[in-house]
Amino acid sequence: MPTPTIEQHGVIGNMRSAALVGIDGAIDFYCFPEFDSPSVFAALLDPEKGGSFVIEPLMAGVRTKQLYLSDTNILVTHFLSNEGVAEITDFMPVIGDSEKWPNRIVRILRVIKGEVKFRLRCAPRFDYARGRHSASIENGAVIFRPEKEGLAAMSLLATVPLKIEEGDAVAEFTLRPDERATFSWGSGSEDSDPIDEEGSAKLLGEALAYWHEWIGQSTYKGRWRETVNRSALMLKLLTSHQYGSMIAAPTFGLPERLGGARNWDYRLTWLRDSSFMLYAFMRLGFTEEMRQFGGWMRERVTSGLKRGGPDGPLKPMYRVHDLSDGPEEVLDHLSGYRDSRPVRIGNAAQSQLQLDVYGELMDSIYLGSKYANGVSNDGWKRLRSLLDWLAGNWNRPDEGIWEVRNGKQHFLHSRLMCWVAFDRAIRLAEKRSLVAPLGAWLEIRDTIHEDIFDNFWNEKRNSFVQAKGSDVLDASVLLMPLMRFISATDPRWLSTMAAIEEHLTEGGLVYRYASCTDGLDGQEGTFTACSFWLIECLARAGQVQKARLMLDRMLGFANHLGLYSEELGSNGEQLGNFPQAFTHLALISAACYVDRKLSEPKNTTWE
Repeated sequence: MPTPTIEQHGVIGNMRSAALVGIDGAIDFYCFPEFDSPSVFAALLDPEKGGSFVIEPLMAGVRTKQLYLSDTNILVTHFLSNEGVAEITDFMPVIGDSEKWPNRIVRILRVIKGEVKFRLRCAPRFDYARGRHSASIENGAVIFRPEKEGLAAMSLLATVPLKIEEGDAVAEFTLRPDERATFSWGSGSEDSDPIDEEGSAKLLGEALAYWHEWIGQSTYKGRWRETVNRSALMLKLLTSHQYGSMIAAPTFGLPERLGGARNWDYRLTWLRDSSFMLYAFMRLGFTEEMRQFGGWMRERVTSGLKRGGPDGPLKPMYRVHDLSDGPEEVLDHLSGYRDSRPVRIGNAAQSQLQLDVYGELMDSIYLGSKYANGVSNDGWKRLRSLLDWLAGNWNRPDEGIWEVRNGKQHFLHSRLMCWVAFDRAIRLAEKRSLVAPLGAWLEIRDTIHEDIFDNFWNEKRNSFVQAKGSDVLDASVLLMPLMRFISATDPRWLSTMAAIEEHLTEGGLVYRYASCTDGLDGQEGTFTACSFWLIECLARAGQVQKARLMLDRMLGFANHLGLYSEELGSNGEQLGNFPQAFTHLALISAACYVDRKLSEPKNTTWE
């Protein structure tokens, strides 16, 4: 079977790390022990060098299918042939107090029909396939010990005999109907407890119960419920159980265009993405995530205020669990996904100035105070300090939401979110009777409002544009009515939306901007989150049936499991890091709003 494409994957995880499982049943991407740790399997980025964990049936004419067990992140891959039928159930036990099963992948193989022979190869390649390791069999388990200091040993336990071949764990075995083989891969040493059918069934039951209980708290009962639930489950999977931070995607280096250079590391916590993720969670009735993220964010704000610096107290993104910066590096030894190079780890955009993050953060805090917990007095003082800095810096050029690498500009989206920062702070202070310089904030908010209408409106385009003095259209303006900066039926907004539909949209799919003005070579695919933004804007403008049709069509671009990467290529292929939180949170927002409008009377027009 050919190497699976990006979209031919499912994802499993335990809210600490995550693994991609191809439709062929191979685990070909996994970072350990944290989301942003070095990869152990990365065959998706280099089939020869990257490493993988393969269990394949030796049958002729095998077809495969994948599904998630209902309302869970437990993945089942079926192998179908005239010679037999088998399945692998893949999951990661959810982090809890137990030390017996720390941070492991469990694979339960079962034959349903026929007598099936299998071949197994577990081939870890530590430290992004840069490091060597030793392998030994101890107490029936294969123990892999990386040579590089600081990397943890890993073990493979199995209910079938294992051998070592060229540093990999291998096995060949046969199962008959209703027979099972179980494998446990992850942290461990020679003291690892053995795996058995009873123990793996218990872990599976605990994982089932956890995911069912979590998604059962959702208050969403509307249309597209299964799709919305799948997106929510995926967002939860990308949330750190221990720290409360939320990563943008569990992968690095997957290209936004085949053969292109837009291959970034998304295993980081963007303040922008996290703030929107919190909004999506709150839309569905989940509030605990806001509390957990608040603790993580408090540490970053406190540290930033102490540190100071010309670019302000906040960075655009942070590592999952510490305050250090990881430099952007190129892994020259990896060939890249379908020869798309360079493969990067780390992200240089963490040192950029992105002023919009203050607005997104304040919006999430405002909503959290409204629907979850209020703001403490000390927390409010810290927020006032952030706004003190922003008051003197909102009119600066920056690198913006799209993280351009060709110099700072006065971007509309950044200006918009600075307006949001002061608007939400004013609302919060008034609603909670908090001490605040309301007069100064009102003046700044109104000044920014006038600045946007005076300097970011292009008469020739009859549209708001990407940057001051520019005539470039930018789909990030779709957030203007969503942030309640402008009425969704304002004539200037309707003409802007029409311009986006005419010049940035192709078959209902939306590009980020009309030309590549970001300092990077080559084009890119359509940006899936922007398509969902347009759908919500149409619904807010009263074009509800049109929005519904576009939403139904967009849902058709999901992969076989309902997952999305960042972009769609010219042939509809999913591109970019996968699965991407930004896309799934935009889907949730659009589906919730369109459902709400459809439930109101008289929504049958096609304006």
